Amino acid sequence: MIGPAVCDDPASLPRTEVVTLVIGSGVAGMFTALHAARRGPVLLLSKASLTESSTGLAQGGVAAAIAPDDSPALHAADTLVAGDGLCDPAAVAVLTEEGPARLRELIAFGAAFDRANGEYALTREGAHSRRRIVHAGGDATGAEVRRSLLATVQQHPQITCREGCAVTALWLRDGRCCGAVARDVHGGTFAVAAEAVVLATGGIGQLFRLTTNPSIATGDGLALAWQAGAALADLELVQFHPTALAVPESPQPLISEAVRGEGAWLVNAHGERFMLRYDARGELAPRDIVARAIYAEMQATGAVFLDASPIGPNVAERFPTVAAACRRFGLDLARDRIPVAPAAHYHMGGVLTDLHGRTSLPGLFACGEVACTGVHGANRLASNSLLEALVFGARAGEAIVTGLAWPATMQVGAERLKLPKMRAEPSPVTPEIQALMWRAAALVRNGETLRQALGELPPGSASPRVVAELILRAASAREESRGAHYRSDFPEKSAAWQHHLVLVQDEP
Repeated sequence: MIGPAVCDDPASLPRTEVVTLVIGSGVAGMFTALHAARRGPVLLLSKASLTESSTGLAQGGVAAAIAPDDSPALHAADTLVAGDGLCDPAAVAVLTEEGPARLRELIAFGAAFDRANGEYALTREGAHSRRRIVHAGGDATGAEVRRSLLATVQQHPQITCREGCAVTALWLRDGRCCGAVARDVHGGTFAVAAEAVVLATGGIGQLFRLTTNPSIATGDGLALAWQAGAALADLELVQFHPTALAVPESPQPLISEAVRGEGAWLVNAHGERFMLRYDARGELAPRDIVARAIYAEMQATGAVFLDASPIGPNVAERFPTVAAACRRFGLDLARDRIPVAPAAHYHMGGVLTDLHGRTSLPGLFACGEVACTGVHGANRLASNSLLEALVFGARAGEAIVTGLAWPATMQVGAERLKLPKMRAEPSPVTPEIQALMWRAAALVRNGETLRQALGELPPGSASPRVVAELILRAASAREESRGAHYRSDFPEKSAAWQHHLVLVQDEP
């Protein structure tokens, strides 16, 4: 028995006391831990190994306005356009203005990014108006970011890391989060008392049949926060990466957007380049547009392929990770047309936070993909994810160090959807949930399919099932199409829906 999803009295359990508890070992968790450590001892818990997170799979890079022809204002403008009317301008300003400094801090921690002629080599990706993405190892940026941060965290005298520890409960006292209960790999349960608890648990990709996310991305942080009473926002906004390698493997290998940024084309089963029929920006349109165009061409012609030959014969040198993934399936990136298809990739929604990572539950912070800062709006701009983790992870850490007072209320212009409190117990995601979510809540949705899916959800309190229900209910509520959320029964944007959708527990 895993135990309750909220624990009010863990006094009988073995207990550790720290200033800050960080749940999650990706870039957001590690960067927050490094900043919070100036206040005192930090315990970082990882559900699996310290190296297993979406961070290590990131290929494209980190977007930041560091080029002479670029500026935070231009970066912000691109972010706002991609977000399709739902970005919080204040959050976007923080992201783009503080981004270059956080990138320099990451470099100071030892991250080695690719250079050309003595300068950082910058690439361009979809919906960016400038070359502003720094990368490492060609297309192994996430692995380099993880390596440098993990080495720094493990050497820090104030930070302790524990692997194989699944958090099963948040500890509440007098309306405040004051720790958590976790279970180790041997089945032992222990409590952690902390002044601040940080959720940095990543995304929800594994709720879908096709995903680029690692096996641990099952929405644990959302389930913990929901059960504890924290507000969630924009759960219906799930980004599907346009170009996952279309092979029978899970997670599906990602083909970085930077491949298209360097000149690769998309062609359908007839060999026709088609993106310019959907958007004047062609292959560099925002991800939601490219993903739905690929989906439509797959429906019409049977398949879609990426043709990297326009980049030239050295494409494998520029993208060694992609080239190696293709070789595993007998494909040559420089010569062959590579079969691609959209796959669940990133969650714009999450635990509602302010600009300092504070949630609606005092004592509980959230950062990285599990958080909803308002930065990404309805569609994340490529390579803003690692940047968001750096910028807002640092801000959360600084808020912990300074003891920033908790806001009385979370100010957000939004519609509030009140839902019953649901027990949420950590559990593996099942193929049934993955198939149901892919059928009802993937690239094209409609009200009838969403209602049917809600009726077909299996009973129980498994956390993936709870998170799936929350996403389905949010997708049912938003009766418009915007960014990554497309409703075939409401195919147009609605001015009445240009706001966030916040999910809160209904009072008993």
